[in-house]
Amino acid sequence: MLIGGHCSGGVKRAIDNAVAIGADAVQLFAQSPRAWRFPDHDPADLAAFRKRREEAGIGAVVVHALYLINLATPDDTIYEKSVATMRSTVDTACAIEADAVVFHVGSHLGAGFEAGLERCVPAIAQVLERCSETTWLLMENSAGAGGTIGRSIEELAAIYDRLDGLRRHRPPGT
Repeated sequence: MLIGGHCSGGVKRAIDNAVAIGADAVQLFAQSPRAWRFPDHDPADLAAFRKRREEAGIGAVVVHALYLINLATPDDTIYEKSVATMRSTVDTACAIEADAVVFHVGSHLGAGFEAGLERCVPAIAQVLERCSETTWLLMENSAGAGGTIGRSIEELAAIYDRLDGLRRHRPPGT
């Protein structure tokens, strides 16, 4: 039986917290889910996470990206923060050998779906370049106001289709 949980404590404590509740899969945040500041993770903590995961027999590990991320925004400041945070999140997820990073695309904030696509597709492409063969990027559907992108399978498919042909992982050894 697969028992999963969203475990608090981030990279340092998520595995121990998962073990404490009897989970064999875990989702965690690599940073505070409600603050832009991305931590400078100690490489020793990342190595300890990998070792503890193996010792505990934890199967799937998914990192959830920051809720503030908006890859579809017309606001350049928020867009740049969002792309940078996604890159850092994927880098950390790869370092702990997570299976995936899950994220919400964001909102076009009234600029229209096509405008949102024009913003989010290049951002996602940049982030995909940082993924590994074992750490994937997963778009999560979103609820919310009319400007939200990814509220339906059709919207997520439109993003995926625009990304078609892009490398989805780094070649081995890079």
